[in-house]
Amino acid sequence: MLHLEGVKKSYLQANGEFLRILDVPKFEVATGEQMVLVGRSGCGKTTLLHIIAGISRADAGTIRIDQVEVNKLSEAGRDRYRAIKLGYVFQTFNLLPAFSALENVLLGMTFARGKRDTNRARQLLDRVGLSARAGHKPSAMSVGEQQRVAVARALANRPRLLLADEPTANVDPANQQKIIDLIRDTCREEDIALVLVTHAREVADQFDRVDRLEDVNRVVSTPAQEVS
Repeated sequence: MLHLEGVKKSYLQANGEFLRILDVPKFEVATGEQMVLVGRSGCGKTTLLHIIAGISRADAGTIRIDQVEVNKLSEAGRDRYRAIKLGYVFQTFNLLPAFSALENVLLGMTFARGKRDTNRARQLLDRVGLSARAGHKPSAMSVGEQQRVAVARALANRPRLLLADEPTANVDPANQQKIIDLIRDTCREEDIALVLVTHAREVADQFDRVDRLEDVNRVVSTPAQEVS
């Protein structure tokens, strides 16, 4: 399902030097597999998710999702592919403020295939305990509620791969397990591969596969160097 090989990413700094962020020799996730990425702050976890999703383009290497080489697509092609094949739970939610919770979930479906399945959107909101808040806009919801809407939106289009960047970081303890259960159960039921980034030990301990990015990304274990 997901295959990365020789993936590298650097950023040009103000002083003209390149800061190496990623050097991933190989990383794979099977169809329907659920796994967790852990690692200290600054080791490239979010950058790796952005590269996989096509939000950022790798400098080198192969990023293949469901037999499609994402890194070879145009920017518009990556956007379209992401909308159809991927679900993404952002740390900062990225909800549209002018839209209600239900409309935000439905919008994810519109971007993907243009079809709005209101029943599925309501079911997902109900599963995160927000059926009564479906008509509320983000400004009328707590931070934790906004994160739960973001999770429902990421699952709305039945993606082949779900990327979740700290999905419980802004959720109150009473609802953290509900979020994880929703993500895992839906991925299991619909054969969705899952890559979840977390700092929470209690979350990581629930998964059979837990990879440390320090072991995946060679840049983390070596000093930053100028890229020639």
